Amino acid sequence: MWSQERHDRILLLLKERRRLTTEMAARELGVSRETVRRDLIELAQTGKLSRVHGGAVPAHVPEEPSYAERTQSRLRQKQAIARLAATLLRPGMSCFIDAGSTTHALAQVLAQAGGLKVITNSVGVAQALASRRAHELVLLGGEYASDVSATFGEFTVAEIARHRVDVALLSPTAIDAAHGATSYVSAEVAVAQAMLARARQRVLLADASKLGQCSRMQVCLCVDIDVLVTDAEADPQSLDRLRRSGVGQVMSGD
Repeated sequence: MWSQERHDRILLLLKERRRLTTEMAARELGVSRETVRRDLIELAQTGKLSRVHGGAVPAHVPEEPSYAERTQSRLRQKQAIARLAATLLRPGMSCFIDAGSTTHALAQVLAQAGGLKVITNSVGVAQALASRRAHELVLLGGEYASDVSATFGEFTVAEIARHRVDVALLSPTAIDAAHGATSYVSAEVAVAQAMLARARQRVLLADASKLGQCSRMQVCLCVDIDVLVTDAEADPQSLDRLRRSGVGQVMSGD
């Protein structure tokens, strides 16, 4: 099969399935996975698709709003999610919290309690928790991203690997049944994946607007999500699809 034929077939499969793994494409095309990887790189370079961990998604993924915009949107829902997520934590527990508008809302709730060991790459989360000095707090080093006021990069990921915690609390860009949790920026994905790998329980926070959506890069599959915390506006059918795709538990409320 000529490369152009493979490219056309890959794009057709992607249109039909919305996400295509390298293994699936290799099986469908009858070629090696290495050949598929080269095809995906070429197609991504021409803007015809976007590569994600293990495969590809359609190229036309909406750009993520800025962090400043996200902090001002759906505040009531994020606060509800934060209050619900806080009930999963008890004094003496350790946790990762990543950088995001929803996890910042969580930090504001946790600031009213105490007794946790919190490890975060978010300056905003650290500032919220430091207001009462009631928690043991570790702010991860790394390359500082001023737009989200957080640290990222190889040093941050290496620092995460030094810890083992009870719970990771993360806020991805999107979650759907087919693609799992996804985010827009590769540096954020690397931090999230490192935190998930070092936590006994993996908790994702996502308001209803993120459900059934897909962003550029995969953070994890649904089977890797122990608890999804969302708000009361979440569509019951969407939640049912997520459960059937492997999400362990769904918590939702006002």
